[in-house]
Amino acid sequence: MKKSLLILAFSCFGILGIQANDKKSDKCSTPESHENLDKKQTVKIALLLDTSNSMDGLINQAKTQLWDIVNSFSYAKCGNGNRPDLEIALYQYGNDRLSAREGYIQQVMPFSNDLDEISEKLFALRTDGGEEYCGTVIDRSLKQLDWGKNRNDLKMIFIAGNEPFSQGKLDYKDAVLQAKEKDVVVNTIFCGDFQQGVFTHWKDGATLSGGEYMAIDHNKEVVHIPTPYDDQIIILNKKLNKTYISYGSLGAAKAKQQALQDTNAMEMEAAVAVKRSVSKSSRLYKNSTWDLVDASDDANFNIAEVKKSDLPKNLQDKSTAELNRYIAQQKAERQKIQKEIQALNAKRDTYLIRNQKEGAKGELENALLKAIKTKAAEKDYHWE
Repeated sequence: MKKSLLILAFSCFGILGIQANDKKSDKCSTPESHENLDKKQTVKIALLLDTSNSMDGLINQAKTQLWDIVNSFSYAKCGNGNRPDLEIALYQYGNDRLSAREGYIQQVMPFSNDLDEISEKLFALRTDGGEEYCGTVIDRSLKQLDWGKNRNDLKMIFIAGNEPFSQGKLDYKDAVLQAKEKDVVVNTIFCGDFQQGVFTHWKDGATLSGGEYMAIDHNKEVVHIPTPYDDQIIILNKKLNKTYISYGSLGAAKAKQQALQDTNAMEMEAAVAVKRSVSKSSRLYKNSTWDLVDASDDANFNIAEVKKSDLPKNLQDKSTAELNRYIAQQKAERQKIQKEIQALNAKRDTYLIRNQKEGAKGELENALLKAIKTKAAEKDYHWE
């Protein structure tokens, strides 16, 4: 039975613990990039996930470690002082349930900063047998996704699996070299013995674009350490949800999605729910498309332009002044709760460091961090 390949580029998030370099490079402020200095920089990660058989362990690692990675990435900064945005795209491939005509490849979602949607799509993945064509899925992601033209962006593909990297009609070398031309780094994660991954071209696939090759035990169980602060953070998360004011055509559905992803995290383990709660208190968790509080952060936002019928029923009879006051109250309450969560998380981090156990970090997380640290430094990204 073919073992599945999974490219969980969640790694992108996984820039955990990168420290600022004493001597910064000038990648973000060179004369040739002056036209990009005013642009918001973005880390773009394409996760190409092989969902063929035997990769359940890797998918489970990704589900549990996603929020760890997001939380670390929230502190990222580039040399020009901007804090970069984070966008994730997700593909699945190598699954018999997918179209043979499409090469057993499906774009699950394009680049997005919607963390709830990313979580939902990940939890919905199911494994099955199939043909795994690494070169083809890399090529497809390069052609279909909007990678942008800002060379100060960090653009990475993460692909993981355990079948030969050379399978399929499209030569993986052509796909990887095309990625290099687009300033996209391909990182490969082989699920199995390091040397076997070398023999089956996974190392070559990464080397050709200047990426990292890694081998992991994808079935390793992650050890989560409970802390005295977990229950308090989970309680605060419930209070945090009450500060959201859903509106528009997306409002009700997105509020339900938010609650469902809270449930998914809790069902994995309480520690995962805690990590998700911390992510929801960070700058990367934004929902301006359906929440009035986040929408009000836009300088061009005007509550008077929102149709009364798009507001929650309990707000439809409010005046513009009353609505603005209510939004301001909810924003103040949210910021207060977020600060409380961050303060508790700082204590939680200290506790975890003191009580660190072997296996507390998953194999996937460690692999992602290794690749991100290397390429982030070249773009002058640092953490503070």
